[in-house]
Amino acid sequence: MESRADNDSEIDTKLEPTLSSRAMTDDKSLFINRELSWLNFNRRVLEEAMDETNPVLERVKFLAIASTNLDEFFEVRVAGTMERVHAGLPSDFIDGLSPREELEAVRREAHAFHADLHRCWLDHVLPALAKAGILVQPIAALNQDQRAWLRGFFHREVYPVLTPLAVDPAHPFPSLLNKSLNLAVVLHDAHRPNQRRVAVVQVPRVLSRLVRLPDPGSAVVFVLMADLVKEHLDALFPGYQVLQVSAFRVTRDANLEVDEAESEDLLVAIERELRKRRRGEPVRLEISRDAPLDVLERFLDAFQLEPDDVYACDGPVNLGRMMEMFRTLDAPALKEPIFVPRKPVHWQTPDEMFAALREKDFLLHHPYESFATVEDFIHFSAIDPRVLAIKMTIYRTGEDSTILADLIRAAENRKQVTVVVEIKARFDEEANIRWAKRMELAGVHVVYGIVGLKTHAKAAMAIRREEEGLRRYCHLGTGNYNSITSRVYTDLGLLTARDALCQDVADLFNMITGYAQGQQMRHLVVAPFAFRTKLLGWIDREAKNAAAGKKARILAKMNGLADPAVIRALYKASQAGVQIRLCVRGTCCLRPGVPGLSDNIRVISIVDRFLEHSRIYYFENENTPEVYIGSGDWMMRNLDFRVEAICPIEDPQIKRRVVDEILMTSLEDDVKAREILPDGGFRRVVRDPARKPVRSQAVFLELAMQRKEATPEKGGRRRKKKRAAESN
Repeated sequence: MESRADNDSEIDTKLEPTLSSRAMTDDKSLFINRELSWLNFNRRVLEEAMDETNPVLERVKFLAIASTNLDEFFEVRVAGTMERVHAGLPSDFIDGLSPREELEAVRREAHAFHADLHRCWLDHVLPALAKAGILVQPIAALNQDQRAWLRGFFHREVYPVLTPLAVDPAHPFPSLLNKSLNLAVVLHDAHRPNQRRVAVVQVPRVLSRLVRLPDPGSAVVFVLMADLVKEHLDALFPGYQVLQVSAFRVTRDANLEVDEAESEDLLVAIERELRKRRRGEPVRLEISRDAPLDVLERFLDAFQLEPDDVYACDGPVNLGRMMEMFRTLDAPALKEPIFVPRKPVHWQTPDEMFAALREKDFLLHHPYESFATVEDFIHFSAIDPRVLAIKMTIYRTGEDSTILADLIRAAENRKQVTVVVEIKARFDEEANIRWAKRMELAGVHVVYGIVGLKTHAKAAMAIRREEEGLRRYCHLGTGNYNSITSRVYTDLGLLTARDALCQDVADLFNMITGYAQGQQMRHLVVAPFAFRTKLLGWIDREAKNAAAGKKARILAKMNGLADPAVIRALYKASQAGVQIRLCVRGTCCLRPGVPGLSDNIRVISIVDRFLEHSRIYYFENENTPEVYIGSGDWMMRNLDFRVEAICPIEDPQIKRRVVDEILMTSLEDDVKAREILPDGGFRRVVRDPARKPVRSQAVFLELAMQRKEATPEKGGRRRKKKRAAESN
């Protein structure tokens, strides 16, 4: 699948008239629209589903991810744009599009993407699955024995939980849950031949969307749950003839509206909004392409949507549920080779761990190196009698978190435990609230952060009594304290006992839990108090060095680049001669490679087996490089509306590894990397035939396997049993 914008000469000609000193301050065409840039990112994800060099179940996974990504895009970004249109509010970005213009542009691209998503399933993934012996069959294609088995399965496992809902003057249109699968059923009443009735059948989420048939043969056969219910609707509507059935679902606004300053209890306010989310304002209707026009018109009226909000589906309404196939099928040959993360260190006792941290810093590169080392840090801190207090931030975590269980245990052992829980972490609010309540019951001091700001920093600290007095030990990272996502997200973490840095982390926690006004840190860079100023200063310093004829370079890896002031600073640095190389996974509102503006800026995006999530920032600084890792991207929300922690890498050996091994390898990727074009489109990086191909994630996997100190991680279940025994 090619990006729509591949013609460099056409793009450059279009932009050249805007290139002037005046344009640097007021020409909005210098910025790519944020939402359209994100849609291009999701096209890169869909490309992986199209890529025949990927194992077929990996292609299913990428297809499901692209579909789920699009769902969230509508729930959050499109919903926000629609709110601005309806409220008559101005745009919240500087690209020059009004909210109405943005909505129209997004709808055009989203419709094209939606069509490509279903074309990918029908024309590419389904045939590839069939070739591999995995069939997703219509019921009409099954034999009598298979249909008999399905009939029995339906009446045993499905029929009891279905609820038919009539739609007529006596039964108002039902309130349907966000993204729930439904069937619109048109019925004929034999006693009233001139009347057609309409009903809705909700298919509960507890039911799998794929039904696997028992098959003694070599093929694996699935049937879609929607097709199974459709086949047996006569059981739900006895005495009626089923004329037409159309699968559909509605996507709703998932943004929470909470006035923190006016809320006496933020947790209660969030819980109240979460109950509303399932029935938020509709923003999109997906429905089978063969849906009758009168049914469609009735739905548009019920949901108060426009025709442009309707997305016709050729095939399954929700391709995101195809992730079930990837997760449940035991077919190693059809997936990427199994990789077991390696533990770079094997501390057996708290004393051993703390002694090692006093000697040196430790860098962890996930998922190539096991997240269990971070779990060990919290676990040993929780059981060590010398540890008096533990402090930690939680943004996203899992339902079964050994880290939070250890924090509860530490509190029960009368340690002072403080946890900053971000209960506004989108789509993780409910899980975080459940953990917050459990921790509070155990005696953990739970804090919900600073009013008006999300706490997105990734930090943990243990305070330990030692012979020379109290000492702090810290973990700072780029990713969440989540053992599940740590296996599929690339992230970095630093374990350290450096006094000055740990003092900064202590000040960070005091700032979040108390009333400190973002005091000056020694080494840590904290948003929203200093990150923007520091970042613009670093970029400006490189520009001045380049203008003075000194070596100047900026290298960075992040998830998103959308802040206008930062983009302008990068343009200015490029014009001064600074060599800028960026790896931006998702949204990128900067136009790279524009003559006279961004000649010296190159941006790539990597989409591969693992989700690129780490943030690394390198500034040449006159041959004395400064290197940082942290939780914040170069976006307005990270710079101004979140508490972020950006950590300097000071150990020379670790610095070399972060730059030479991790950052440079990412920037040299020519297998899974796409180059971002001036108009926001993209193309595959052109590979140098004289050079060995570089697939950065494959390189990192190989390096993890080769490290002499690395040994396979012990099973998580065994570790949990050991901890359970220790607590008894």
